Amino acid sequence: MVVETLRQDEVDRLFQALADATRRDIVARVLVAEYSVSGLAEQYDMSFAAVQKHVAVLERASLVSKEKRGREQIVRGEVDGVQRARRLLDDYERIWRQRVDRIEDILGEDEDRT
Repeated sequence: MVVETLRQDEVDRLFQALADATRRDIVARVLVAEYSVSGLAEQYDMSFAAVQKHVAVLERASLVSKEKRGREQIVRGEVDGVQRARRLLDDYERIWRQRVDRIEDILGEDEDRT
């Protein structure tokens, strides 16, 4: 299970990164095409520095990576990071479904007794 293989600080970084709508939008954009940080900044009603901070949060969570090309920082989506987040959420869903199945079993046992 991914829940067991990721350290708690890694899980925290993933959820923190994905908790913000702008960061989720940045991830969606850079999974489709690479952007410079300045190109991303043009897409949002915020300063270049604010976008740069959002990118840094995403980079710490391994959802994006940056590469220096000349004077620009190019941001690209990291499919492995997004897949890791998906597997983490899949694990939580499995845990929840097992709990629901157990509740159904318990309720079924009560019906059998009556």
